[in-house]
Amino acid sequence: MTERSGAVENADRMLARVALGDRQAFESLYQTTSATLLGICMRLLADRAEAEDVLQEVYVAAWGKAAQFDASRASALTWLGTIARHRAIDRLRALPAAANRAPIEAIEATPDDAPSPAARAEAAGEHARLDDCLDQLEPRRQTLIRTAFFDGATYEELAGRSGSPLGSIKSWIRRGLAQLKACLEQ
Repeated sequence: MTERSGAVENADRMLARVALGDRQAFESLYQTTSATLLGICMRLLADRAEAEDVLQEVYVAAWGKAAQFDASRASALTWLGTIARHRAIDRLRALPAAANRAPIEAIEATPDDAPSPAARAEAAGEHARLDDCLDQLEPRRQTLIRTAFFDGATYEELAGRSGSPLGSIKSWIRRGLAQLKACLEQ
């Protein structure tokens, strides 16, 4: 028997004794498994104090639920590790988001990527101008350009949809773009 399998069987026996209320077995179980369980908690929670709090919750749960442990389904370490993982995840979800824990002074240093009101107004003006220029194109070119550039259709897809030759589609779009350019430069 390897040292690891011996420790697993020992933990199984200790947990069975804990189910009977044996405090010595509980202390031995803690000594045997606490480092591993703390590692599980630390992997999920970056804060050691939080991980230690969760570890305490794990052993309180183990003391109260030891009678539910079934050695035929999992080892004691696996059972305790599952409790630790679930409790750590619950704690992680309950913690405020990192941004909410940041000092208020950090907000001033955080860049705002949203466009300014002036930039939004300018973009709206350019959008209206583009719509006006598109409306001046003949309907076929207007539809092809809108579909190609706003819907992302390829030239081949446009040729298939319209039943027109690929070369004609490319020419119509090229001429339409030239007209748009001239209109926008006015």
